[in-house]
Amino acid sequence: MAKITKLLFFSILLFTCQFSQGQELKVEGYFMKDSAKIGEKIPYVLKAKYSQGMNVVFPDSTFDFSPFVLLEKQTFMSNTKEDITLDSAIYYVSNFSLDPISSFSLPVFEVMKYDSLEYYPEEASLALKLMINPLPEQLLFQDNNVYQTIPKSFNYLLLIAVLVSIIILSLVLFFFFGEGIKRQFQIWNEKRKYKRFMLRWEKAERTFASKPDMDGADELLGLWKTYMEHLNNKPFREWTTLEISAFLANKEIIKDFRDIEMVIYAGKEGQDISKACQNLKGICAESYQQKITQK
Repeated sequence: MAKITKLLFFSILLFTCQFSQGQELKVEGYFMKDSAKIGEKIPYVLKAKYSQGMNVVFPDSTFDFSPFVLLEKQTFMSNTKEDITLDSAIYYVSNFSLDPISSFSLPVFEVMKYDSLEYYPEEASLALKLMINPLPEQLLFQDNNVYQTIPKSFNYLLLIAVLVSIIILSLVLFFFFGEGIKRQFQIWNEKRKYKRFMLRWEKAERTFASKPDMDGADELLGLWKTYMEHLNNKPFREWTTLEISAFLANKEIIKDFRDIEMVIYAGKEGQDISKACQNLKGICAESYQQKITQK
């Protein structure tokens, strides 16, 4: 009985060995590129050849793909020839490791009734492709002494600040010195008008003295009355000689007007036209001084 038991045991052991030798599983894995940039999508091919009757499973998304990251998995239908089945899949992964060379290997699982076996292919290597070329040990510089104009942007904030400062300063000056500035401007303007009047008066006086006629006398009196009207803000051109004399409180001006008006109304030259012109000019000068003093 013991001999029969030993013989049966060795027969079963021999059958198991022969069965195991008949069922083979070969795994192959490799990258389809030898180098890649950081984060680049890289295809990794995994193939498995095995005998009929074996239950083989490829890794899914729950597997740890470190140091790579799984992006996508593409599977293909099994192909069986002469009791040998070929399964294959492509895993698209990305590498975020800074190591110059990264090694990777995916297993294939043989699932049995109470256990499973892992079959790893040889590790596949992937080189890191650098985007920046390494710096040379000695830097080369190119000589260039040509002046390069650098465009300058306009400082609008500075311009606004300057304009606001000018406006504020102007308002402050006008508030404290506005009346004085206004008075000085009016005096300057009166001086300019007085000089202009004197030039025209002297020219008209010379013309009238050299040729006493109606046109010259009319121009001389019209010029005097217009300027006096400006200085006193009164209608001198509409007033009579008596009204002008009463306003100025100057009776002598009646004789001066009469000497000049003799040419206009009687066509005769007065006794002392030159003295009359000087008196009228003096009255204008006196009124001018009073106006700039009062401002």
